[in-house]
Amino acid sequence: MTNQTNPANLAVFVRLVVDDASAAIDFYTAVFGATEILRFADPSGKIVHAEVQIGDDIVSLSESDGETNRSPSQLGGSPVIVTVNTTNVDTIAQRMMANGAEAIFPVDDRDYGRRDGRYRDPEGHVWIIGQEAEALSNDEIADRLAASNDG
Repeated sequence: MTNQTNPANLAVFVRLVVDDASAAIDFYTAVFGATEILRFADPSGKIVHAEVQIGDDIVSLSESDGETNRSPSQLGGSPVIVTVNTTNVDTIAQRMMANGAEAIFPVDDRDYGRRDGRYRDPEGHVWIIGQEAEALSNDEIADRLAASNDG
């Protein structure tokens, strides 16, 4: 049976390449309450595929092979930002910091109606942790952003 809003029954989940998958899983468990679903290692013990559930979503992980799968430390950073929506942004941000994340932009109220912050996890992946602070229309957000750039 096909879904009218998703006729191809598509689902997307992200794979994060890390240097130490066990440490990353521990971090995501401590910060987000992630649940490890599965883990596969090669004969040397390198984790080639693992999955954790964060809320309703699955995040997969693999350890860098240094060639086709490279971690942020091998690339000089990550060009990808993962966003987590929550109802307790301040608690999650505190957990991020307590477990070794770096604050890029600490949690604060933003002009676009969100309370959020940006953090780099110990593996180098960047996360925006946020929640709605006030309900705004797209026009209201655009007006506020334009006004904040006028100063």
